[in-house]
Amino acid sequence: MRIAILSDFHLGYERFREDAFRQAKEALEDAASVSDAMLIPGDIFDSRNPKPDVLAEAINLFRELSERNWAAKASIVKGSEAYTNVPIIAIPGTHERRAQDAEDPVDLLHLAGLLIDVSDSTALIAKGDEKVSVCGLGGISEERFRKIVAERDPKPEPGAFNILMFHQSIYELLPFSKDFITFDEFPKGFDLYVNGHIHSRYEGRIHGSTLLIPGSTVLTQLKDNEQEAKGFYVYDTKTKQHSFNTISSRKLVVARIDIDGKKPTEAAEAIERSISGILAKEASKPIIRIVLEGRISDGFKKMDMQLHGIPKKFRDRATVEISDKGMDGADIQLDAARKSNAADGVSVKDLGMSVFMEKLQQKKYGLKTSPAELFEAFASEESKEKVVKKAIEKLLEDL
Repeated sequence: MRIAILSDFHLGYERFREDAFRQAKEALEDAASVSDAMLIPGDIFDSRNPKPDVLAEAINLFRELSERNWAAKASIVKGSEAYTNVPIIAIPGTHERRAQDAEDPVDLLHLAGLLIDVSDSTALIAKGDEKVSVCGLGGISEERFRKIVAERDPKPEPGAFNILMFHQSIYELLPFSKDFITFDEFPKGFDLYVNGHIHSRYEGRIHGSTLLIPGSTVLTQLKDNEQEAKGFYVYDTKTKQHSFNTISSRKLVVARIDIDGKKPTEAAEAIERSISGILAKEASKPIIRIVLEGRISDGFKKMDMQLHGIPKKFRDRATVEISDKGMDGADIQLDAARKSNAADGVSVKDLGMSVFMEKLQQKKYGLKTSPAELFEAFASEESKEKVVKKAIEKLLEDL
């Protein structure tokens, strides 16, 4: 059986909304044309509360897929009920994550019969005599991940090719926090491990089996490692071979410019020359990130550079972003670079969770309510009043 693996569409991502929708549509259509089934390990949406028009876009995308004549059929063998036999298996990611037991937007697509959400279930995909089992763990905090793995004790289904699908930060790939899940902590015995969350693609091994991370289908953080082509994996369960299929995506070009000792006008000229040089080589409308390094000439400040007009000058030919965070001195710049590289692929919410947990540990937090549950209470609502109410309710459970 040929299994397509594609992830992190971030539908509704305001910065590149059109790119997110167009590239997700192309990835889904291309994947459907070359596979028997699809796995989507999280972050279909960019928000836990997508706007109605974003939900409508997603419904239209998946309705078209559900109307295809799929040779393979899917069903739930453990966990919640399935409302379709279409072999599109998904889990929510960290961007869709809500407080425990609260509905998320992937649940809505599941209830509408457009896909099967296996965030707490196991699905079986059948095609003739072939059977593929997919055990899912939605994007959750590291603390809850460890707890759920201990409680559910996921194990391979006899007589099937077994896949474990999750949406987590992995310490070996993102050594930003020691709380992140390590390779050794994942359940053993699965034939294939599939992860979302990390926006650059990766191929590795867990417990002797293949680990595939397809990366996002849209640019988000504009990091160096996002300059690669976007796309999806296709894995053949018989040959145990995989390939990466690319999609049409706007190219990201990261250019570093040394402005040490330059006057603001000289720095601006250097930036414009760099952008013009990139555009001379790129046929389509690229996304260009300019990273400024060094210190401008004595007597001048960052605000003297007046950089806001440069992106406007080139907006018909490129999307330009200029970062001046590297202008704070060599030692600070190196430290910032290390932190930035370590945190590549980590969402703001996960960074916040990590800092929150660290601060509570420093304060010797000892209540029964876990730090992860408390953080979810704070993060799960848009309204400040509801946030405070939910957090107080959690804390009162300890009394």
